Amino acid sequence: MKADNTASLSRRIEALKREKRAVILAHYYTRPEVQAVADFLGDSLALSVKAQAVDADIILFAGVHFMAETAKVLCPGKKVLIPCPEAGCSLAESCDAAEFAAFKAKYPGHKVVSYVNTTVGVKALTDICCTSSNALQVVRSIPEEQPVIFAPDRNLGSYIRKLTGRSNMVLWDGACHVHEEFSLEKLLALKKEHPEAHVVAHPECRAYIVEAADFVGSTAAILDYCGRSDAREFIVVTEAGILAEMQRRYPDRTFIPAPPDDESCGCNNCCYMKMVTLENIVSCLENESPEIILDEEVRRKAERSILNMIKIG
Repeated sequence: MKADNTASLSRRIEALKREKRAVILAHYYTRPEVQAVADFLGDSLALSVKAQAVDADIILFAGVHFMAETAKVLCPGKKVLIPCPEAGCSLAESCDAAEFAAFKAKYPGHKVVSYVNTTVGVKALTDICCTSSNALQVVRSIPEEQPVIFAPDRNLGSYIRKLTGRSNMVLWDGACHVHEEFSLEKLLALKKEHPEAHVVAHPECRAYIVEAADFVGSTAAILDYCGRSDAREFIVVTEAGILAEMQRRYPDRTFIPAPPDDESCGCNNCCYMKMVTLENIVSCLENESPEIILDEEVRRKAERSILNMIKIG
């Protein structure tokens, strides 16, 4: 996008925000120019929780569909917009609500823990939601003798099961296409080229990637780690959109994106996140559409699972 066009669109967005009493929440994985027009930048749940406190009539969620749904679950009295409703999520879409209901029925007596990266329908079938930041804390809050279903990410679930030693935790077989695609061989080769670099990885990555990392955590946790670490170089094994915020916060440090197995497909970029543009943000604010509309009964059930998580801390 040309710089003059970016500036013009950004000015138009600022004017529309004032006119409509709107705020923009943007995820770390969106385009840098989208992050630049956001009022609040963060990971998915932190932004949805932030949405509850903002003084605004309209919330525009610059992210994927489940994120805007989560904001609406927590903010039923506000108008929640999503600039590109076609922006889905491979992880959320790997767990269909009807199929998950059938899966859950096979395991009566199990408490259901679901990652926030799920549809509102799956959240409505969930006892406690979790994020990559607090999944370990959430699972540890459940008595050890209580069997658990963990959905939808098998990699995050396996990581938590290993840390807790819980043999009674059943995993749904879902995954994020971005985090599945990182190459261990290429990661180790990159580490040889940069022997002083610390490897930071998201727990949605495969186990062999996680084991090779110096630090494993959510996007927010990775950002914090890079700030307090003595290292000056970092190999980043998560969606490449986070590099914009890393470079903004820590301009004196070097961040190297880890390559996917097939570099021709650009798989360390989430194609869905990149579907959010300044152009569709302008259109969304001008038309106050598309808007997230939820069935109230489903919304209340989903809200319960999120609030149960928030109570844990």
